[in-house]
Amino acid sequence: MKESRRWLAAFAGALGLAGFWLCQAASAGEPQARGAAKAAPKVVFVTGDEEYRSEESMPMLARLLKEHLGFRTQVCYALDQDGVINPNRLDNIEGLEAVDDADCVVMFTRFRKLPDKQLEHLVRYSESGRPMVGFRTATHAFRYDRGPHAALMNEAWPIKVFGQKWITHHGHFGDGEERLTEVTLVPEAKAHPVLRGVKPFEAYSWLYHVDGGKDHLSGNCTRLLEGKARKSGHSKEFDRYPRTNPVAWTKTAPAGTGVPERVFFTTLGHPYDFREESMRKLAMNGILWALGMEDRIPPDGADASLAGDYTPNNSGFGSKFKAGRKPEQP
Repeated sequence: MKESRRWLAAFAGALGLAGFWLCQAASAGEPQARGAAKAAPKVVFVTGDEEYRSEESMPMLARLLKEHLGFRTQVCYALDQDGVINPNRLDNIEGLEAVDDADCVVMFTRFRKLPDKQLEHLVRYSESGRPMVGFRTATHAFRYDRGPHAALMNEAWPIKVFGQKWITHHGHFGDGEERLTEVTLVPEAKAHPVLRGVKPFEAYSWLYHVDGGKDHLSGNCTRLLEGKARKSGHSKEFDRYPRTNPVAWTKTAPAGTGVPERVFFTTLGHPYDFREESMRKLAMNGILWALGMEDRIPPDGADASLAGDYTPNNSGFGSKFKAGRKPEQP
């Protein structure tokens, strides 16, 4: 009798151990084991523009996602060889391996010339179908002087991923001293989840031309916001470059087509724009929508109350960024 009990106990233990390893093998290729608590989404912000202080605005948004939604966030910066943030350094963005397992990548770069080992992380991610979000100069995220990257990344890549490339804008006219674009909701899109809680506002961003005349957004795009230029260097050619243009849209694509299935993009992004609650709500809502989490966008929009200080430098080239800063993570 005792021998039988020992045999049964050993047999049960063996079954349990086998079951454990079978479970491990079944879940090895899955991001989350069945029944396990789902990890918070990981959102990676890729900064690196020498004009619009993305190194200040994107960490601010990362903090909002972490503090208000409990997301995991990471910010990648353009760094000098001594590890100091330098947006004028065009050929280095540290930490891009973080995008490999990201749930969403947010890009705010301008005319970067990244080495292959860094660029491949972003290209591979964009071809995976996972969601992406872009701000302003991501229409011209890269600028290579020659070689295959010049043909593929300078114009073809932003069109394929975000829906448009860099074309022109309506002009600066006192950068940061006055609001240059009247932003309103597209009437047909007022019920879109990304626009919850977003109210018309006046942006410091001068209007980018992306649609109209000879140009059109590419892919399955839904226009959400439009902007009207208060001043324009194209005032004598509005037929070619209309005074009113989309400033925010979504873009969708079928699975398995080698492009993100969900994209949110806005051509707004002056550092002072983010002092507007509606701008921050737009960004937060857009990230949630891109992640397929529009059910988490409240009727009045995501909580966009500032989590900490946000007093960015004005936009501008040269030495107008805050010098001597080390990378910070939310």
